Amino acid sequence: MSETTTTAGPPPSKSEGSAKAGERPYEGGLGNLRELLNRPLTSYYLVLGCTSLLLVLGLMMVLSASSIEALQITGTPFYWFFKQSISAFLGVSLMWICSRLPQKFFRWAGYPLMVLSFLGLLMVIFIGESQLGAQRWIDIGPFYLQPSEPAKLGLALWGADLLARKARAGRIEWRQLLIPLMPGTAIMSVMVMLGRDLGTTLVLLIIFLSLLWVVGAPVRLFTGIMGVVLLATIIMIWVEPYRLRRITGFLDPWADAQGAGYQMVQGQIAMGSGGWFGLGLGSSRQKWNWIPHAESDFIFSILGEELGLFGTLAVVMLYGLLGYAGLRVASRAQDPFVRLASAAVIAWITGQAMVNMGAVIGVVPVTGIPLPLVSYGGSALLPTLASLGMLLSFAKREPGAAEALAARGPGPVARALSWLGLGGAAARLRRVFHKAINDGTGNRKDRHEGGPRRRRDGRSHRTGPGPGRRSASS
Repeated sequence: MSETTTTAGPPPSKSEGSAKAGERPYEGGLGNLRELLNRPLTSYYLVLGCTSLLLVLGLMMVLSASSIEALQITGTPFYWFFKQSISAFLGVSLMWICSRLPQKFFRWAGYPLMVLSFLGLLMVIFIGESQLGAQRWIDIGPFYLQPSEPAKLGLALWGADLLARKARAGRIEWRQLLIPLMPGTAIMSVMVMLGRDLGTTLVLLIIFLSLLWVVGAPVRLFTGIMGVVLLATIIMIWVEPYRLRRITGFLDPWADAQGAGYQMVQGQIAMGSGGWFGLGLGSSRQKWNWIPHAESDFIFSILGEELGLFGTLAVVMLYGLLGYAGLRVASRAQDPFVRLASAAVIAWITGQAMVNMGAVIGVVPVTGIPLPLVSYGGSALLPTLASLGMLLSFAKREPGAAEALAARGPGPVARALSWLGLGGAAARLRRVFHKAINDGTGNRKDRHEGGPRRRRDGRSHRTGPGPGRRSASS
């Protein structure tokens, strides 16, 4: 009878056991978070979730901040809330449409959008409506149109396509990058400045610099541009008395609390009154005609008064998550246009949010630009939601995202259309629309994206690498 002997190794030491035990919380906490962030649809759901939360919060704050003034002027406290709700409905519809459009559409859309923006800004100069020293709006019957808002999206798309073509062709020397991007941005900025809109000019500059940064422009170029911009800003502030009053009011608002510093002082009073948890939704005291434009430029102060410090930090966190999601889309994209457009759009939205919130708490001068997705104003809301719909479209094309969406099945809108018996019609309409887009823009793919053309037998016209339609012998 044979015996089976087993040799056991030395028992694990106490330090090894404690190390393994100490790894469990790390794997269970940060490991799960890392796994969650690495999922294919993380960017998609972050953009969709942050946008939805900010939009719903914005509607609630517009109702609260505008109710008193709306009641006094129109006889109903819901007047501006109803208008903002209509804009939100149209904007969400536009976002859903943009989320289903192909990338080629956005490459093409930047050019007509830039032309329309220039025409709109030109109209503002001659027939625009002026309010509080700024000429930004065109009166179109039941609403006001602010052409500088869609101009931001136009600049982001046009600049992204322009630099993507240059990068693909290897023209990344700084002089080549600036032409014609810098003249186009400069002309648009001058037209905006003629309407005395320094805030929108600053946002256009943010978009311009973000495009150059992503494409890899040298640091010395940024230094030169910022020097020119700083000099131009000083001159514009010096020659316009109202801008100089805003700067002096920013430096010491309490020195002229009833004049140039009035809005900033009242905003700080509102923020300080909120404390940790706020006075409660709808309980603001400063909205009773104390803060001018409480529903638009200074809605963040009403939010801080009613929801407190934790409410404002939650809003800052939502913008931070939205910025992270946009940069994640840009970093995971293979196409230069997607990287540039995603970075430009997210720099515009988060940069504008920081400038608006900074003006309320007193760290930057008051510029009069709205808080994205939260402030009142359809002209700002629709382009913002359209750009976020474009981000959703890009996020759905991340590695593995298409397979994850296919496994998930049809979305709620598709299910609703199917329930109404319109699923087949919607699918046919989508195929017709995509075919029209491909027919209108697809023939430029070989020239601009370097993709090989196919012969009728399915083989490529070129076999080796090389940009565009260059033959193998060239």
